[in-house]
Order: sequence, then C-alpha cells, then structure tokens
Amino acid sequence: MNTGHEKLLCEDCHVPADGNLRQQFQANIQFLLGNRKQYSPVGFRSVSSRDCQQCHDRPTDKHPVSRFLEPRFSKARAKISPHQCMSCHKEHQGKRVTTVSQDYCSNCHQKLKLRKEKIDVHHVDLIKQKRWQTCLGCHDYHGNHRMKLKKRLKDIVNEQVIHEYFNGGNDPYSRNKIHKVKEITPNG
Repeated sequence: MNTGHEKLLCEDCHVPADGNLRQQFQANIQFLLGNRKQYSPVGFRSVSSRDCQQCHDRPTDKHPVSRFLEPRFSKARAKISPHQCMSCHKEHQGKRVTTVSQDYCSNCHQKLKLRKEKIDVHHVDLIKQKRWQTCLGCHDYHGNHRMKLKKRLKDIVNEQVIHEYFNGGNDPYSRNKIHKVKEITPNG
C-alpha cells in the first residue's frame, strides 16, 4: 500500500461492479458486437478520483482534479492526466507520489507572471531557465500544508528531499495540514 494507506482494506477502495458476473459478461459481449456503447467492468469497478476524494476532500485544493477537465487544460490532460488522482498517486507502489519527474508544473505554468515577486530569483527567470524542479521546493502541489514561503531560492526544500518524500519519507513542508484525511471506519 502507498504511504498513509497501510490500514486500508481492499474493499475500502475496490467496490463490486454493477450486476452479477453473467450480466457483466453479457454486457461485454453486447459491447463487442457494437450493441452497447460502454465496456462493463468485470468483478470490481475501477477506482476513480471520486473514490480518493471520499477521504481526501480538500475544498481549497490548489489543483483540484475537476479543474483539469476544463478545455484549456486539454494539452496537460494528454501529457500527464492531472484530472486523475492515479496519474500521480498510483496505488500499490509503496510510495506517496508515483510520478518520477518533478517538472510537471511546466505543463500549465509556462506563461506564469506574478505582479509582486516574493523570492530573490523571479519566477519568470526560473521559467526561462526551465528550472521546473524548483517549484516544489516552495509550493506543495495541493496547497494542503500550512507553511511560510521561502524568500530566497537557496532556502527552498532540496530536490532530493522532495524525492524522498515522494517515496514515503518525512514531510519536508509541514506536519500542520489544512484539511485532515477522513479516517475510514468499519461499516463506512
């Protein structure tokens, strides 16, 4: 299980698909014959972002998955699928974040300009230099950590420390979270 999911049971996320096995197979035969528009999951339905949000509800999320369904993010959807939690948090990997690269900010923030810079190296310059790996040194992606932003680039969280955090290591931002994770209890 991924970091933080150690106490979950399979059935906490994996829900049986609609219908019985015979009905599921019949539906898929109809799909293959062209009489049905959608494939029917067999056994269990796929886990979706909606399932993740049952426990990880963040009304103030800086990057909510629903936002990426807007047409202006079509290129980002094609490249990194930010509209799906599992594109970064693929389960059963024993990690916190399964994305290898720390440069995914480049998919949406190429034209970022700030009216008032609060860091010694301006964001425009970091973008020109393609230093996308520095973004996570100051900003956590979901914006769920209570923290003070750094004013000097030399003081940001190190890229290796972020990599360790992704792999299940200590939180380099803050243990103080804005939104707590909903604990799953037996019977719901």
